Amino acid sequence: MNFIKKIIKTLLAKNYFSNNILEKVKTYRLNKYYKKMSKKVPVDEKMVIFEAFFAKKYACSPKAIYEYMLSDPKYKDFKFVWVFRDIDDPEIKKIFKGKRTILLRYKTKKYYRFYARAKYWVTNARVPDCIVKKPEQVYIQCWHGTPLKKLGWDIEVKGNNAMSSNKEVRRQYNHDASRYTYMLSPSRFCSEKLTSAFNLKALGKENIIVEKGYPRNDELFTFDNDKVNAIKDELGIPRDKKVILYAPTWRDNQHKLGVGYTFDIGIDLKKLKTLYGDEYVILMRMHYLIANQMNLHGVSDFAVDVSSYNNVNDLYIISDILITDYSSVFFDYANLKRPILFYMYDLDTYQNNTRDFYISLDELPGPIIKEADELSDAIGNIDSISEQYKEKYKAFNDKFNYLDDADSSKRVVETCIK
Repeated sequence: MNFIKKIIKTLLAKNYFSNNILEKVKTYRLNKYYKKMSKKVPVDEKMVIFEAFFAKKYACSPKAIYEYMLSDPKYKDFKFVWVFRDIDDPEIKKIFKGKRTILLRYKTKKYYRFYARAKYWVTNARVPDCIVKKPEQVYIQCWHGTPLKKLGWDIEVKGNNAMSSNKEVRRQYNHDASRYTYMLSPSRFCSEKLTSAFNLKALGKENIIVEKGYPRNDELFTFDNDKVNAIKDELGIPRDKKVILYAPTWRDNQHKLGVGYTFDIGIDLKKLKTLYGDEYVILMRMHYLIANQMNLHGVSDFAVDVSSYNNVNDLYIISDILITDYSSVFFDYANLKRPILFYMYDLDTYQNNTRDFYISLDELPGPIIKEADELSDAIGNIDSISEQYKEKYKAFNDKFNYLDDADSSKRVVETCIK
């Protein structure tokens, strides 16, 4: 009988609609379980649970905060918990070997029990709706970057069925923000945008912002040439090659039923290889929400898929040029004071029909490029572009990155964790 049930479940899971129903049933059961169980589980005052990008990576500010606490003797008797989708991943096991850290599998019963137990929650994305914070628990929402494109309550209603979808987005943001104890910010600008996007003033939570810099950017101020060489060696990149990092965001309007968000990379890798293959390697860093795989056939010795690479800071550190579009990665990368090209080939469609922006595009510390040929020319003229945008680059960092340095993690931990 159990064998037959297993076969039926497997067949149902292969169909998008039936799989969606199965997931909803599973979520409903876990929600009931959490509500009943959490009342019986006492809070451990010295336990911290960490999660990044929906348990997909060991990265971002949760990683920086964890590593700071691990190194500080003040927290030697704290217990640390990290959540991942695959705790059997050899790379994950290697990272945590010998450290006083419990590894949890995402959305299991044990996962829910530890959220009910941990005094501190540290994440840069969402946790499941059913997880209700007890009054004595502390939820530190790190978020994952200074926003360029509008979020949450700031998104304007556009397109068919936008009213219903926008209503759901706002409900979700309200629900999430209602649980936050602290929300991290690297600047006054970011604080203002997070406050409006998450409706914090209306929720009576405008004072939860911790404006101390982004912990995740501490690494950008502490690396040396040995670290650069070690990262290149790990990725198989020749030490004498320069590096271009291509890190675009996802598109709200590029979604396939049963697949998820997809993405057209929009650049001619074969042409770039012909022009710059002797001098450069290009790293392809797709957003974590993008489901489709890239075809690098014919350019695999020039283009490297680093979408699943855990620590994006490593990629920033070894990169000589960043190419991006509407992703917030350029706010962090600008701390390195290296050239940035904004490849916005679908700018008109994106801005008018998908998302608008929080800042004027005139403030960007690099040129906006809309054509593939223009992009390849810009790479060849990167020195003159850097000189052209030198003053604008300084003004950008003075406005958006003035709090980032090597000690943001320390300031955040001292503020949020007692």
